Amino acid sequence: MMNTVQRIAKNAAVLISAQLIGFVISFFYVMYAARYLGPESFGVLSFAIAFTGLFSFVADFGLQPLTVREVSRNKSLAPKYLVNNAVIKVFLVISYFGLMALIVNAMDYPDETITVVYLFAFYAILQSLNQMFYAMFQSFERMGYQAIGQVLNSALILAGVMLAIKYGLGVVGFAWLYCAAGFVVLLYSFVVFVWKFTKPPSQWLPWNISIKWEFWKRTLRAALPFTLTIAIAGIFLRIDVIMISAIKGDTAAGYYNAACNLIMVLLVTAGISMSTVFPAMSRFFVTSRDSLKLAMEKSAKYMFIIGLPIAVGTFLLADRIIIAIYGINYDQTAIVLRILILYIPISFICQSIGPTLASINKEPLRTLSVGITVLANIALNFILIPRYGIQGAGVSTVISQVLLLLLVVYFAGKNFYWLPLHKIVIKPFIACTAMGALIYFIREESLFLIIPTAAILYFVLLLILKTFDTRDIKVFKDVIRGVSKLLPSRLPRI
Repeated sequence: MMNTVQRIAKNAAVLISAQLIGFVISFFYVMYAARYLGPESFGVLSFAIAFTGLFSFVADFGLQPLTVREVSRNKSLAPKYLVNNAVIKVFLVISYFGLMALIVNAMDYPDETITVVYLFAFYAILQSLNQMFYAMFQSFERMGYQAIGQVLNSALILAGVMLAIKYGLGVVGFAWLYCAAGFVVLLYSFVVFVWKFTKPPSQWLPWNISIKWEFWKRTLRAALPFTLTIAIAGIFLRIDVIMISAIKGDTAAGYYNAACNLIMVLLVTAGISMSTVFPAMSRFFVTSRDSLKLAMEKSAKYMFIIGLPIAVGTFLLADRIIIAIYGINYDQTAIVLRILILYIPISFICQSIGPTLASINKEPLRTLSVGITVLANIALNFILIPRYGIQGAGVSTVISQVLLLLLVVYFAGKNFYWLPLHKIVIKPFIACTAMGALIYFIREESLFLIIPTAAILYFVLLLILKTFDTRDIKVFKDVIRGVSKLLPSRLPRI
């Protein structure tokens, strides 16, 4: 039987593979959309996505992460959580759409922008409903179904963007195509869930499950810290675009969001990786505190080892990356990307500590940490954006992320385990310094030569510096065994 590490590795491999496929697909649809719409219209699209995402926590209210934590500990609770959450969601999505309509109509935006906001609010509702099924897939550690849904969503959006360009649609047409993709993915998740999970069907029927206000109150009370964390984190990730749009205009927002899109791909990949660990962490808090400490430390170590070279390489090659993806019209995005990419290794460590706080039932401290960070970010934006524009917003984001790292490390240490940051960062930093020097000297060569050469040097230096101990080697072996479970048991004969 697969052990925990192998199971996590299998799920992580599935989701990360799906994310890589999704990244390639999204690379093309963002590139085509940005070039076709231009900075101003792309800024409208960026604003609508950021604005509706800012309040999307209302449509979920933290039910998805709460469900994963509770059902992963006790699978028999799955029908009760799904059915009750579905009823609660009806009220939540109505409230969310009403809130979006109220706020956007009170703002002095053109009719086209308001229409696009409406459509992306509906897209956010479809995604929120889909999260109910993704929560079940994660709780039962069957992430393959979620992976297919993510790839399907990206593929449908790419197809929609190509159709929009072919038929000369404007930004409103793009928004309609996002909604169509969201509806198809929701239908897919529902069909898969009914087909694979509702056995025996009787235990999932609403009339066989207790739907009580008392359960709702307990659930919403327990979900509140998750809600606040998601809400505040959503502000942190999107407030820059909204403030730039209001202060500097849609064109500046388009430049900034072009860099943010690349950063978000990395953040989502890291989040997916941690989502495969979170169910196991929740169980470890009940069954083995030592295992939870090890999971926290190793997650932070591996995430930093991956995030740091990405930051260094992107910093040195930002001009070429932006021109290759978006074209010469987005030349102002390169400096923003150089600033924002410094956020990645810090954020990767934070993403390994945050789930630990949630798994030990200290989600309110995670919420407090993110809340303080967002207030600092908004204050810095008010100071830096008017004076330095989109570069100021990038600096604000990086400074705020450093503050978040200090807070979550402190709260995790006071309540559970002090993360040994010095052991985690020193050797990767040394290896990455040498890697960065290599990139600098061969920076005029093809990216297809620079990237693999730099990666090989980095990981060879990690081995020379003895970055990995015997526990790491055991983890790697378990990971290989877990990933091998995805391969066919025997190769076909030729």
